[in-house]
Amino acid sequence: MIQTKIVSSLEKALLEENIEGFQPLDRISALKGERLSFQLLHTFRPSPAMDPLERNRAKCKLKAEGELIQYATLRDVCNVPVERPTVEKAVGDEDYISKRPGLFPDLLRPLHYENSVICAPNLLASVWVEINIPEDISAGEYVLKFMLDASESGKGFAESVITVEVINAVIPKEDIYLTQWMHCDCLANYYNVEVWSERHWEIVENFARVAVKNGINMLLTPVFTPPLDTEIGGERRTTQLVGVKKDADGYSFDFSLLDRWVEMCDRIGIKYFEISHLFTQWGAHHAPKVMAMVDGEYKRIFGWDTEAAGESYAAFLRAFLKALLCHMKKNGNDQRCFFHISDEPGIAHLESYKAAKAIVSEILEGYTIMDALSKYEFYKDGLVETPIPASNHIAPFIEANAPNLWTYYCCSQTQKVSNRFIAMTSFRNRSIGFQMYKYDIVGFLHWGYNFYANYGSVDVINPYLQQDGDGWVSPGDAYSVYPSHTGEALESLRIVVFYEALQDMKAMKLCEKYYGKAAVVKEIDAAIGTSVTFDTCAKSADAILKLREKINAMIKSAVENG
Repeated sequence: MIQTKIVSSLEKALLEENIEGFQPLDRISALKGERLSFQLLHTFRPSPAMDPLERNRAKCKLKAEGELIQYATLRDVCNVPVERPTVEKAVGDEDYISKRPGLFPDLLRPLHYENSVICAPNLLASVWVEINIPEDISAGEYVLKFMLDASESGKGFAESVITVEVINAVIPKEDIYLTQWMHCDCLANYYNVEVWSERHWEIVENFARVAVKNGINMLLTPVFTPPLDTEIGGERRTTQLVGVKKDADGYSFDFSLLDRWVEMCDRIGIKYFEISHLFTQWGAHHAPKVMAMVDGEYKRIFGWDTEAAGESYAAFLRAFLKALLCHMKKNGNDQRCFFHISDEPGIAHLESYKAAKAIVSEILEGYTIMDALSKYEFYKDGLVETPIPASNHIAPFIEANAPNLWTYYCCSQTQKVSNRFIAMTSFRNRSIGFQMYKYDIVGFLHWGYNFYANYGSVDVINPYLQQDGDGWVSPGDAYSVYPSHTGEALESLRIVVFYEALQDMKAMKLCEKYYGKAAVVKEIDAAIGTSVTFDTCAKSADAILKLREKINAMIKSAVENG
């Protein structure tokens, strides 16, 4: 027979698990303007007397009732194969739903079979329910009912109900800076289209729209092909937006493709342009790949064979940045630009980083220069005014009261701190919200929005089969969205749960306006059971759900009592 149960968005149901083992979600609250998610678990228990051919599956009509259903989107939670759920660094960390190879829930796919649901015998699956609550809806309680009906085939009927309370307050609109690097070459490679062809532009915009939906407001802008995750001596496919011409008089620049990029960003809601790194990753020793027209030939003029601090590249870079800033100023866009020197420099790179930055520091005075890094010395020595420390190395920056502090995580942040790996619990993922709120984090960076390649970008990978970047990173680190066959980005549940963390931050900031920051932090620490730091994550879904309900209750009380 058919069984269903509504559970929170913070559960990950493995196929072999029993539906009885999950805590039901009977009610939940949300603010106006918030995006609310939960899941409808379902399973099919065939009876012994059932014909063997009828035991194969149950095709169920999915029906939903309630006033909020008109604002809902329903999707299947699909499982993906994961060969190596964790890396060696995660030994001893228990916040993983499983460390055994297998199928893990991750992909959110539009419903098939005319919005019916297929229940496989004795396997557990779920439907993801997402409700975009309007800002102008009336406050109060709304009952939603979900039914799976296979009674026509004699396989049963199941019904689950949840009450959603809408609080009479609108979730704040102010956002932190949020960037997840969109890799335009990966889209061209996966879909086999020419870079900056009309089809490529269409696909890029499709993916960027989904990024904006999930809170991303800053887009990695490839003025030159980004020198990221590139094998030394190798090249990634050219995605350079700025045309360069070299002649006897020097350099001239064509910004027409960049202008189209800016127009796209304006149209879809991107606020900031993250100019691609000016020097190579992990040390700033070389120049990025730069293509130019030279005597009628389109050729590479800078790259791995170019010394970063050499006069040739320095002269080019100064000319380019002056032209870029002049061009962007014409439309008032220059202050929307954020700049990078080199990604993830280490202590051994202090001098090379310093030399590289010296080339551009005068030209970029008054603009934000920021880089992802782990070593406090770069900030202490004044090399980076806007550091983006890794979440497991952020403590010295917090202790130094570094202003306008960002943070990031990637494949290395495997123990204690929050992350969004496929095998990691969703409450570990969502913990980043209350951590960033407590420590006044203004920006967050993650490198892998859609990196569909292996280490060094040597080969293209299939993201539906190789979630670990072909044996390179923890599964799920390299991308948060999947490429559909139509050129659309399909969300993972991980990016949706991360967006819930952003909404938690907003709700806490609203609560702070009524009660003060200390009172909100007190509730956070009480819910988690200790004084929260970045390596203190929630140990259960219930802890986060109760914390959020407490914050909503405080907001409700403040609003009702004037």
